Amino acid sequence: MTATAPTPASAAFDPYATMTVTSRHQFLYALNPLAKVVGFAPAMVLLIFVRDLATPAAFLVLAYAVIMIGARLTGRLFALMLLALPVGVLAIGVGFSLWVDAALVADSAPFLRVGDWTLYSGALEIGFATALRLGSIMALALIGGLTTTGPDLVRASVQQLRVPYRIGYTALAAFRFVPRFGHELAVIRAAHRVRGHHGGRGPFARIARGWGYIVPLLAGAIRHAERVALAMDSRAFGAHPTRTERHLVPFRARDFVFTVASVAASAAIFVAFFPWQLP
Repeated sequence: MTATAPTPASAAFDPYATMTVTSRHQFLYALNPLAKVVGFAPAMVLLIFVRDLATPAAFLVLAYAVIMIGARLTGRLFALMLLALPVGVLAIGVGFSLWVDAALVADSAPFLRVGDWTLYSGALEIGFATALRLGSIMALALIGGLTTTGPDLVRASVQQLRVPYRIGYTALAAFRFVPRFGHELAVIRAAHRVRGHHGGRGPFARIARGWGYIVPLLAGAIRHAERVALAMDSRAFGAHPTRTERHLVPFRARDFVFTVASVAASAAIFVAFFPWQLP
C-alpha cells in the first residue's frame, strides 16, 4: 500500500485517497479488501439474530482490538472509536429502552421511577442489547472500511469475485462524484462570497444560500458526467468482456490466514456465549 499522506480535503471526501502507513505493525492496510470483508461478514449477519448483551460486547472488544492494533491511530480514529461510537451506542440504548413496552418487562426490577412512569431493568437490557448489537456490527464493518480504499475494493471484487468490470468501474466512477461535488461546492461558495452574494445572516439566509447552490451544482454535475462518459467511450470501455489490470490486488497466504483467524475467533465467541436458546 502506498504510504503517501493525502491532503485534509481529499482525506475527508476522496475514496481514491491512499492510506498512510507509519508502522510495519499496521497489517490491515496490506491485506486484500475481501479478506477483511469475508472474515467478519458471517459474524455480522449472525449478530442480527442475537439478543444478549455479552455476545455483541465481545465482538465490540474484538473489533476495537483489531483496529487499534492494525490501523494507523489518528485523532479522527480516536474520535470515532472513543467518542462517536460509544455515544451513539449509549443514545440508541437509552432510546430503545424508553420505547420498550413496560408490560413486556413488568416482571423485572424497576430501575427508575418518575411519578407513575417506571423504567424497568428489563427494558434497559433490551435497549442496550440492541444498541450493542448495532455498535458491534458497525465496529466490525469499520475494520475494512477504515483501512481500504475504493479502487482496491473494486479491483479485488473484479479480480477475485469476478464481478463484471463494467459494473465495478462504473460504480466507482459514480462514487467519484462525491469529492467532485465537494470541490464544486467550495468553488461556488467562494464565487458567491467574492461577488458579495452572502444573503445576510441567520437560518433563513443560510437556507436561501443553499437553494442558490443547487442550480450551479446540477450544471457542474451534468458537465462532469458528460466528460466521464466521453472519456469512457474514447477508451472503448465495455467493448470487450474482460480487461487487463495495471494494479493487481492478489489474495495471498496472509489474507487466507486472516480470514480463517477471523472466522475462528467469531466462532469461538459464539460458542463461548451461545446466545440462542435451544428448545
